[in-house]
Amino acid sequence: MATTVNETLKSRYAALQAERERSWPPAQLEGNARQRNQLLERFDPAAVAQPGTVLPPLSFVEVDGDTLSLDELTADGAALFVFFRYAGCPARNIALPHYAEALFPALRQRGIPLVALSPQPPLLLREIKARHDLPFHVATDADNGLARLLHISFQPDHRPSPPPSGWIGEVTGTGSWELPQPAFLLVGAGRVVRWLQVSPDWLDRPEADTVLRHVDQNRD
Repeated sequence: MATTVNETLKSRYAALQAERERSWPPAQLEGNARQRNQLLERFDPAAVAQPGTVLPPLSFVEVDGDTLSLDELTADGAALFVFFRYAGCPARNIALPHYAEALFPALRQRGIPLVALSPQPPLLLREIKARHDLPFHVATDADNGLARLLHISFQPDHRPSPPPSGWIGEVTGTGSWELPQPAFLLVGAGRVVRWLQVSPDWLDRPEADTVLRHVDQNRD
């Protein structure tokens, strides 16, 4: 499902949900809605990392094998991170190419690097970068290290043991149920959190112009 810079994320997600309602069985729809509602109801904005939090000197492996460090990314000012679950996530396959067209050019003009982070190993993440020819970094947040520090990771309530075939840890290649909630993180010089926006409902994410406004208000 291709997206264009003139289409909003809201409209694209509405189309995705409409297609699911046409094609998914009722039990699958109900389970998906239940998980989204639970995450929304439980989300506490005060529980996640707040502006002013100083992050440790973390590094991330990019899909091409390079290592990206927080210190290097923020050496000349702010860097923006966008968290996503895994390469095959339908919602993220809408959002990332949209942000590539509608957000990345403005960030590049401002000299602000954009990094998309997932717990998925680099080898599996190559797929989404290649599929959409993404012009920004795509890298691994190993073991959800940064997501945990920000308190934005979660595990579903229902975790069968042993896990069934095709479970999320098998899909992601992490061997874990843990996933990050979709989020934007702006980190300034000194690895200081400047802004964190979390989307507990993964079909309700900020438009590019909203992200850019917060970046301009909070960057170094």
